[in-house]
Amino acid sequence: MKKVISICLLSFMLLTVMQTSFAQFRSIPSEVTEALKAKYPSATNVTWSDKITAFVAKFTQDNAKYEAKFGNKGEWQGSVKDLTQDNIPQAVKDGFSKSMYADWKVKNQHEIFLPVDSIQYHIQVTKGDLQKRNLLFSRTGKLLKDNATL
Repeated sequence: MKKVISICLLSFMLLTVMQTSFAQFRSIPSEVTEALKAKYPSATNVTWSDKITAFVAKFTQDNAKYEAKFGNKGEWQGSVKDLTQDNIPQAVKDGFSKSMYADWKVKNQHEIFLPVDSIQYHIQVTKGDLQKRNLLFSRTGKLLKDNATL
């Protein structure tokens, strides 16, 4: 019995190490790094992660934290920028204040840039320990999506 448990533990550890190693095998293509430089020329503190179908760059630009997603050939798929309450456009603040979640606590907010020249605003709100919602607003403050989250 001890031998079976030892073999299972050893197999599990080996699989864990192999999975971590495989994630590091693929290098970031030059098309992808060049696409980031073209889209965000003043990006600093860039770190990359490989998400198999895309590459994600986390970086800082103009004192704000960003995350940008690029396809394998360097095609930009979208970006997310961390925002403070002061950076949210007034139309979005108005839309949020008119929503049924206006009295909920804002946990975080992001500006989402999409390839079709579209900008959306994500606001995550909580009420108590168990109630959490992801709200997605348009530039004009219209609530586009309202999803429960864990």
